[in-house]
Amino acid sequence: KYAIFEELTAKDVTRARQVLTECRRIVPHDSFTFAKLWVHSAHFEVRQGQLDAARKLLGYAIGRCPKDKLFKSYIQLELQLGEVPRCRNLYNKYLQWSPANCAAWIAFAELEASLGELERCRAIYELAIGQPSLDMPETLWKSYIDFEISQGEYERTRALYRNLLDRTKHVKVWLSLASFERDSILMEAAVDETDEQAVRDATEVAVRAAVRIFEEAEKHFKETGQKDERVLVLEAWLAMANEAGAADVADSVSSRMPKRVKRKRQIVADDGEAAGWEEYYDYIFPEDEAKAPSLKILEMAHKWKKQKTKEPEHAIDDISSGADIDRNDE
Repeated sequence: KYAIFEELTAKDVTRARQVLTECRRIVPHDSFTFAKLWVHSAHFEVRQGQLDAARKLLGYAIGRCPKDKLFKSYIQLELQLGEVPRCRNLYNKYLQWSPANCAAWIAFAELEASLGELERCRAIYELAIGQPSLDMPETLWKSYIDFEISQGEYERTRALYRNLLDRTKHVKVWLSLASFERDSILMEAAVDETDEQAVRDATEVAVRAAVRIFEEAEKHFKETGQKDERVLVLEAWLAMANEAGAADVADSVSSRMPKRVKRKRQIVADDGEAAGWEEYYDYIFPEDEAKAPSLKILEMAHKWKKQKTKEPEHAIDDISSGADIDRNDE
């Protein structure tokens, strides 16, 4: 505030520069720093027409105490000046310092895309997804996929989805792929909306493509025993079929839907001791119900065996009670 007063109110540029210099000297930058201080000093120099001084300040700050805000502010400054090569160099340094920063990778790729450098953009995305550690990988993959869709590169997009599924089988990836397959076929067909027959034919093809993905997803979650994820797939599948007016598909999916039941399970504490019971919801799928008769027979057999083991105890109790009666008669 003192520097702002000297610059804007007192109109003393020299004094304002001295205040900012002294402030930077006092702060122990090796222990901690304030990005706002460096950025304000650089913007002050820009207002005075000292562009080289502003660049030196930001460059020194990045070299001594790098922070996200410093890189972003320096890149924004160069971008406003139209210095694209300098922006690229800064992004390279930024990503060398923080290779797990997905936001920086995305911003760099979007810069190249805005310049029409599509191959550079793809190369940056490929480098990004190849990093061993990322802070927000889902946003990075989504940005890459959205970029390829915006370019109409549907085969590249499919390959990206498959690459992503090799790394994670998250249910959201499956649902996104199914939605993409449906929408991409409709966009590729580019049918006249007034031609009802052509629209129906394209919709049928799109539904079949999405169904193949849903079937693949449901099979995976069935094999891995992930019931909640499997239900999400079936619900999205059914919603898609109803929206497309595919009654046969909707009936087929409805026959696969599970029953939702409430059950209890024992809570085990960290020390291994029982800590009470909790209620939870479980799903019984049609194939589970088909196994129910055999399970019921086993349950009945278990009850019968348990009952047989108790019969001798009852017999002893009866004998004892009979003896007591005899004594009373005497």
